[in-house]
Amino acid sequence: MTAYVIVSYDIADPKGYEGYVPGVVPLLQKHGARILAAEYDALPLEGEKRSVYVVLEFDSQEAALGWYNDPAYDAVRKIRLDTCTHNNMVIAKRFAPPSS
Repeated sequence: MTAYVIVSYDIADPKGYEGYVPGVVPLLQKHGARILAAEYDALPLEGEKRSVYVVLEFDSQEAALGWYNDPAYDAVRKIRLDTCTHNNMVIAKRFAPPSS
């Protein structure tokens, strides 16, 4: 079942963050992710605005976890964690309406 990784965070060190996007995109491609949204200036409706919002689509939760747990992602993830604050990342499964 399709799964979505939803991410938000604030970039605290823009210079240090520069390597994150070029490092993460090939790994997302490797695991079949589709980038549905990536926004640096999203319009907040509720809550505190963050610097970055991303929505990724994977074929399954297992595929999403495969990307997140890929050892090649360790160094790239460290860039984000070391240069950003308010990191928030969740996996949500595709909504399936109840059967009638």
